[in-house]
Amino acid sequence: MHVSDLRQRLRALGALPLHEERVLRRWARAQPQEGGRKRLETFLPKPLLQALPGIVAELDGLARVASQHPAADGSARLLVALADGQTVETVLLPPDRAQAVCISTQVGCAVGCVFCMTGQGGLLRQMGSAEIVAQVVLARQKLGPGRDVRKVVFMGMGEPAHNLDAALDAIQLLGTAGGIGHKQLVLSTVGDVRVFERLAALGPGEVKPALALSLHSTRPALREQLLPRAPRITPAELVAAGEVYARASGYPIQYQWTLIDGVNDGDDEVEAIAQLLAGKYALMNLIPYNAVPELPYRRPAGEHAAEMARRLHRRGVLTKLRQSAGQDVEAGCGQLRARTLPDAPQPVRWQAPARAG
Repeated sequence: MHVSDLRQRLRALGALPLHEERVLRRWARAQPQEGGRKRLETFLPKPLLQALPGIVAELDGLARVASQHPAADGSARLLVALADGQTVETVLLPPDRAQAVCISTQVGCAVGCVFCMTGQGGLLRQMGSAEIVAQVVLARQKLGPGRDVRKVVFMGMGEPAHNLDAALDAIQLLGTAGGIGHKQLVLSTVGDVRVFERLAALGPGEVKPALALSLHSTRPALREQLLPRAPRITPAELVAAGEVYARASGYPIQYQWTLIDGVNDGDDEVEAIAQLLAGKYALMNLIPYNAVPELPYRRPAGEHAAEMARRLHRRGVLTKLRQSAGQDVEAGCGQLRARTLPDAPQPVRWQAPARAG
């Protein structure tokens, strides 16, 4: 189901804009439809009132928690079952992170990042925008009274650029009826011309999300090996396109860099990052790799990652060393879901290209 489909159904049942927005607002904020100051029987058109229990049941059935895996750091990884039996992963990040939730946009992923378990099985299907929003609803239900989701990051399973209509449809709802601040809606992508074109075309009244770009290396050949089916955009071209959106939106670009031991954590990368991001409206997120037993990559030593962040700071690059959440509950993207599949995908083996010089 897409949010646009739901809107059409509500209108077909006689909903005016105020009725439509109320139903969507109560759903997106995980609130019962019967609550609020107005009694439904005196407020909603009769056809909508009669159909509402069925609509609520259908929305509740879009996504349910198949299993929940709390971690020692306060995060929780949810295996979410969709109505057709497919599963995706949703992560409640630790409470110190502005109560954020990481959500998925596809069942599987076509980019095939060699260090990501999601990418090993390919793309199975797209998610509807209502399914995407339903993950936030589940997260809000899990948090309960007194706590609420304040930030939503589109960094779970899937590449949002490959399901862009649904991702942006979900963002529009979450940033309006869903009550999430626009800057707190973070769209993550490996980089796609279509993303930059669509974001640039958003009008004054539309929700403009923050943007996170998966960089992972400044070396084009290495980045192509790590992200084998990503668009062939060089790191310099990606940063240039990101800078245009950063200046237009007023939000710094968040560059994502998964730190992999012996792969992209060398002195050459530190120097190249400093040159690439010099003067840019940017934040570099260094994310130590969550090791997956099936894949041949390892997490760098903690002090080495910290020193890399310090060196970038000294070079004038605003850098945050992220502590990857849920390491004790199979937190690598797609790892939990893979445990439920009858045939585990075979890992893609990686061989580093020769370093220049």
